[in-house]
Amino acid sequence: MGLNERRKMKELQDVTFPGRVKEIEEICGAPIPYQVDWDSLADNAEALNFIDNISCHRLNMALRMICQDDLGKSAVRDGLKQVKLKNVTDKAAMQIVFQSGTLEMHCAYALGASGMFSDGEIREVLEKNL
Repeated sequence: MGLNERRKMKELQDVTFPGRVKEIEEICGAPIPYQVDWDSLADNAEALNFIDNISCHRLNMALRMICQDDLGKSAVRDGLKQVKLKNVTDKAAMQIVFQSGTLEMHCAYALGASGMFSDGEIREVLEKNL
């Protein structure tokens, strides 16, 4: 892993993800932590550049739709306990699962928009299981 990748990873760990957790708290009333498989991102500068937009931003958009009323906010606070993110190399390995309070997304971050789940898909998975 080169210097630029280490810098980007540190920025994500120290600034980006804590900021996204704070946004989730503003949306639903509870901080929901991220658990990132950093090893899957370590040697992939493109994936590191896209992870925030592809997963964090999309999740927050989905949560804003779900949490538009007190019932939705309560369901998210009670049901969603953590978000796990993992980078995969191609679209065939992508998956999104929500079970036992954990939303797990395996995205092909280096592929940009073609390696992500839309906020509508994320919302649908959450709503079905909250």
